[in-house]
Order: sequence, then structure tokens, then C-alpha cells
Amino acid sequence: MAEQTVMLQAQGARCEHFMLPPNGWVPNNSRLPVLVWRGAIDPKVSDCAARFEALFAQNGWPPKWRDGVFDYHHFHSTAHEALGIASGDAELILGGPHGRVIAVSAGDALILPAGTGHCLLTAGRRFQVIGAYPPGQQWDIRRDAISEADRIAMEALPFPKSDPIAGEDGPLARHWR
Repeated sequence: MAEQTVMLQAQGARCEHFMLPPNGWVPNNSRLPVLVWRGAIDPKVSDCAARFEALFAQNGWPPKWRDGVFDYHHFHSTAHEALGIASGDAELILGGPHGRVIAVSAGDALILPAGTGHCLLTAGRRFQVIGAYPPGQQWDIRRDAISEADRIAMEALPFPKSDPIAGEDGPLARHWR
């Protein structure tokens, strides 16, 4: 699995990216890598949820909800998704059953291209996530295989204009083109 880390000196945050292969009924995305921001915002500041909402909105990803991550494997075929970890910590499985387990904590963020399987494995107390999507994309919840036509439509979704964390010049612009 190819992986790189990009350091953002101004914010002290770093962005990892990696590809996930198809995994049974979970398509993942054959063209776009998952982006995992470590320390996207300082978790010591007050109201991280509001800070993530403001950051996502500022960068063109309107925030849609505050909640957790479902504890069953699923993916979205009609939208890319940004997840900001507002509080607590958790282990998530990305890529479908037996996929990649990652630990996340307050201040981290994930950008999941459409098709990326995700599931909550474990969570600490007060685990809260902010969810956001690019304008014009409405998320669905898929727990089963999609048709070839749906997969083609999913992979043809428009690219967001900016990275939900770093804006127009962020890692998303480099890795999702």
C-alpha cells in the first residue's frame, strides 16, 4: 500500500494518504486515495465541533451533522465525505470487513472518497464526529454491492474544489486529480 505524509508547517498538521483495494461488496475507490489528517485542529481549544464546522464551511464543504460513526460496515456511493473528530478517540476500520484499522482522536480528520468502506470498531467516551460533503452531493448509506453502472457513476462524481482542511492548495488538490 503506497503511503506518504505531507507536513503543513504553518498548522503543524500532517496528511497521510493511501489507496484501498476493492474488498468484497465494498468497492472503495479505484482512483482516489483516503486522506487522514493528524492534528487538523488543536483539540485543546474550546468547542472543536464548532471549529471543524467553521473550517469545513470555509473550505467549501458544508457541515451536515454531529454524531458518531456507524458500528457497521457501510459506504457512500453518491458523495465524498469529510469527518472531523471533534472529541474523544476511536478505532475505525476503513475499506470494509478485514480492512485497515486506524486510530483517530480529537483534532484528526478524514476525507473519504465515495465508495470507501468505514465502520466504528471501538470508541472512547464522548466520541463525536462532524460530517461534511461537497456542495451538490447527497450521501446515501450502502451496505451491499452496487451495480457496475452505480460504480461508474460513483467514480465519476465531481472533484471537490478544495480540501476541507487546507483549502484550494491542500493535499486533496494534489492527490485527487
